[in-house]
Amino acid sequence: MDFVDKKTRSKMMAKIKGRNTQPELTIRSLLHQQGLRFRIHDNTLPGTPDLVFKQHKAVIFVHGCYWHRHEHCKRGASTPKQNSGFWLKKFTANLHRDGQVYVALKLLDWRVAIIWECAVRDKENLAKHIKTLKTWLKSKNEYIEIPEILPELNES
Repeated sequence: MDFVDKKTRSKMMAKIKGRNTQPELTIRSLLHQQGLRFRIHDNTLPGTPDLVFKQHKAVIFVHGCYWHRHEHCKRGASTPKQNSGFWLKKFTANLHRDGQVYVALKLLDWRVAIIWECAVRDKENLAKHIKTLKTWLKSKNEYIEIPEILPELNES
C-alpha cells in the first residue's frame, strides 16, 4: 500500500529528473578531470545522449537502474505493487526505446557506452570504471556496458 495519495505521488514522480542527475554529474566531473572534453544532451542524435564525444564518434548514457531495468541490480528488479500493469508497460516501453536508440546510433556509426547508476554509486570501483570508459573511448569497440557483466562459466 502506498503511504501517500495519488496526487502527492504524481507530484513526487514529476520531480524526478531525466537530465543532470547526480550520477550523470559525477561521471561528467570525473571524465572532465581526466582531460576529456564532450558535449552534453545533443538533441541532434537519437536518444539525446548524456555525453557526446564527437572526436571519438562515441556517446555515453548514464542509465538509472530503476528506470532502465538493470537486470543485475536490486534497484532494477523492483516493480511497484500499486498499478503494476501501468509500470510494467512503462518499463517495457523504456527498454524498447533504449533498443531503438542503440540501433539508430549504430546505423549512424556512433559507438555507445552505458554506465549504470549502481556503478557510479560504487565508490570503491568508480576510478576503475572511469579508466575503463577512457580506454573504451580510445578503442574502436562499438559498445560497452559498465559494470560489465561477465558470462558465467559453465562447470562441466
